Amino acid sequence: MSQTTTQKTERTAAAPQVRSGSAALREFFATFVIVASIGIGILLYVFVLGNPANFEGNDPRNHPIQGNYLGIAYKGGFLVPIAIGLLLITITMSIERAITLSRASGKMSMESFVQQIEYLIDQDRIDEAIALCDKQRGTVGNVVRETLTRLKQVKDDSRLDKDQKIAAVQKALEESLALELPMLEKHMTIIATIVSIATLVGLIGTVLGMIRAFAALATSGAPDAVALATGISEALVNTALGITTSTLATILYNYFTSRIDDITYRIDEAGYIIVQTLQAKI
Repeated sequence: MSQTTTQKTERTAAAPQVRSGSAALREFFATFVIVASIGIGILLYVFVLGNPANFEGNDPRNHPIQGNYLGIAYKGGFLVPIAIGLLLITITMSIERAITLSRASGKMSMESFVQQIEYLIDQDRIDEAIALCDKQRGTVGNVVRETLTRLKQVKDDSRLDKDQKIAAVQKALEESLALELPMLEKHMTIIATIVSIATLVGLIGTVLGMIRAFAALATSGAPDAVALATGISEALVNTALGITTSTLATILYNYFTSRIDDITYRIDEAGYIIVQTLQAKI
């Protein structure tokens, strides 16, 4: 066996291991972000929101100083650090998705890239089109490169008829896209889940706060003003945090979904151009 063949075999065998290691790293990243965000939320609640300087008499059990929103947020109760953690998870995962999708789009605009690929294929300059994919990189460049490589292999293969050549090119497109698409959609389920969870956390906090407020009103004699105010604060703070986080997660989820759809559309467009060109030139 030649040295070149041996190297190809080693690369082929190593590819699943590389993908498996990369997937494990992404799973660890997600777990780390979730745990760290909740931990940071707890620390912020205890040491920042619960700072005695935010309350009358430097006592967190008293009313917050007038106009001190940190103290008001502290009165939201034990669900506040969870809500803060969900907000931090949303922000962190959104930054990660933004970076990933930016890299997936490649170095030049996808529209310009597809137009140049179409021109080069029409001129039968397949090698230059592959070189352009190497320069573009990203998901679009990787998928188009694999498709063009298969096109180059089958285009002049006399053993295959026209339908077999087209099927081979389409299969290369589908296989390469199937490998790249999970990377684009990774962690999107976390953001989508937070859309619902944040609202539910806010609702639970609202209910608990209202229970505390009505319990203060139910006391005999004069109502417990401190308990009443604390209950109302707990309800409103949790409602505000839950709605804010859910709204932000919804906006970001829809934005990233549209980005993924755009990338997939450009890949399909390039694949259609390649197949049409193959049909015309055979």
